[in-house]
Amino acid sequence: MIQRRSILKSGAALALGAPVLGSLAQQPVTLKFHTFMAPTSNVWTLMLKPWMEKVEKDSGGRIKFEAYPAMQLGGTPVQLYDQARDGVVDVVWTLPGYTAGRFVRSEAFELPFMMNEAEATSRAFWEYIQQNAPDEFKDTKVLALHVHGPGVFHSTRQIKSPKDLNGMKVRAPTRQVAKLLGAYGAIPVGMPLPAVSDALAKGTIDGLATPWDVVPSVKVHELTKFSTEFPRDAPAMYTGTFVMAMNPAKYNALPPDLKKVIDDNSGMLTSGLFGKITQDSDSIGKKAAESRGNTIYTLSDAEAKEFMKLSSKIDQEWVADMNSRGHDGKRLLESAKSLIAKHGKKAS
Repeated sequence: MIQRRSILKSGAALALGAPVLGSLAQQPVTLKFHTFMAPTSNVWTLMLKPWMEKVEKDSGGRIKFEAYPAMQLGGTPVQLYDQARDGVVDVVWTLPGYTAGRFVRSEAFELPFMMNEAEATSRAFWEYIQQNAPDEFKDTKVLALHVHGPGVFHSTRQIKSPKDLNGMKVRAPTRQVAKLLGAYGAIPVGMPLPAVSDALAKGTIDGLATPWDVVPSVKVHELTKFSTEFPRDAPAMYTGTFVMAMNPAKYNALPPDLKKVIDDNSGMLTSGLFGKITQDSDSIGKKAAESRGNTIYTLSDAEAKEFMKLSSKIDQEWVADMNSRGHDGKRLLESAKSLIAKHGKKAS
């Protein structure tokens, strides 16, 4: 009889406790999102904020974001990936190329004249990493991998041929773009995007290579007078690669249904969407330059081929570099090109 009462008492206690446990399970999870992009940038307002809002909505409000653009939580853009790895923040968006020589297999997509459509190439980039370098970002939970629209020259003097770049100090976002600029006779200057405005204003650089979409966020259209594009039907001079990464412990601690919300807003489709948004917003940056009366020059096919010819050895150098690191560089490059062709427009 005593044993039966004890069981009943325990059952009652569990029943009374069930709502409490259920309530705890429904508690919102707050995720700190950190990036270097300005709060007025197209990337932040058109891509990252809407992504966070969708995750919050899909979770029924059980996932909340604390959003910190412009490195508001401290550190430098170079440190963002490790902030996610170490749990300093929960989610980051950054360039792998900011840490030169660290995410080397990703660089296949930064090589010259690889792509000319960001949505398809972003899907290809996601698949490439899954196939060829699943351990490239092993310290984090990767949510998206994507590229931006075609790289463009923006400068204080006009560029129509490689010789116009001779001796010009030009900002390079990654080591592969630095090699490309060097092949044209420019003096590459590596720096994160937020440093560009000050560098242009002080004359530390004479120009930069970047897509149109980021131009307004760092006032490139106000601090330069000339821009040079490649023909629309030609492969892009270059593109940059990006990663949205989450702290793995934070992800693993989520209940299954919230993991699914994150998973449903990650992967190849999200990567492609991010690529599309960045390239679509190129028109905003270009319009800002046009409204100031800046000179925008489109290279002829013959002029573009002159640039392409000078960059031809960079692929070979990258393949040799990969081989020296124990990777099959030729296979990686062929895989990147075939996946770009599979998902969209074919690389030359």
